Amino acid sequence: MIYLRGLVASLVVLLAACASSPPTPDSMGDLQLTWYNASAAFPPDSGLGAGTMRLSDAGLAQQLAEARKMPVVIYLHGCTGLEANDLKLMRKIARAGIAVVAPDSMARRYRPLQCSSRDKSGGYNLFVFDFRQAEINYAIQKLYEDGWADTENLFLVGVSEGGLAVAHYRGDMIRARVITQWTCHGSTLVRGINAPEETPILSVVRGDDPWYNGKGSEQAGDCGRFYGNRPGSESIVLRNGSKHIVIKDDDVVARIVTFLKQNLQ
Repeated sequence: MIYLRGLVASLVVLLAACASSPPTPDSMGDLQLTWYNASAAFPPDSGLGAGTMRLSDAGLAQQLAEARKMPVVIYLHGCTGLEANDLKLMRKIARAGIAVVAPDSMARRYRPLQCSSRDKSGGYNLFVFDFRQAEINYAIQKLYEDGWADTENLFLVGVSEGGLAVAHYRGDMIRARVITQWTCHGSTLVRGINAPEETPILSVVRGDDPWYNGKGSEQAGDCGRFYGNRPGSESIVLRNGSKHIVIKDDDVVARIVTFLKQNLQ
């Protein structure tokens, strides 16, 4: 009996130790990995340092727990992952007083591409679009749970495939959305906007974007066609060149930052 009591006590101690240990990447699910590997940028007055960092950086969770509540942009990267232009835009938004967190869709254990940069075409693995919706939902859940976000001021900003995800997210807790490098046109699966009708949207695309204006393309156009009577919304079609990327343009970055600040509560 003494031996049995000792064994039970040991098991209780072991289970308590396991329960208190934080999960490791090897034990995380795919959605957890997109958040664990997320990149972030914080306002200068947050005390969290300049530049971009990983949410998993040592000590950051404790710092966030002690920080003031901040408005937050959830940033959705394009079909090949987070790139230098994305990080630059994130830092610009953060310097304007809004924190930015970019879940890493490519951190999933199984994450095929649904696009080809060489052919400027997409739609190869359509379930990836569902991946991105789940990543938005999980990011919002984490922001509510972790307590450092001002949940009355949550925004979505998306680039290309990420812009499509922003256009189709149905949640009504988002104050405003920015869609870049996407036209809201195409097949039934991706056409249009599913955001609540009262949500302001800013969209920016080049009129001669080679991804959407090739021979026989169904994707030419811009998101403004689907706005309806959305308040405070704007669709910008750039006529300066035929490149896909618009967030390199300083004027575009300035317009995005202004739009987000205008929609702060």
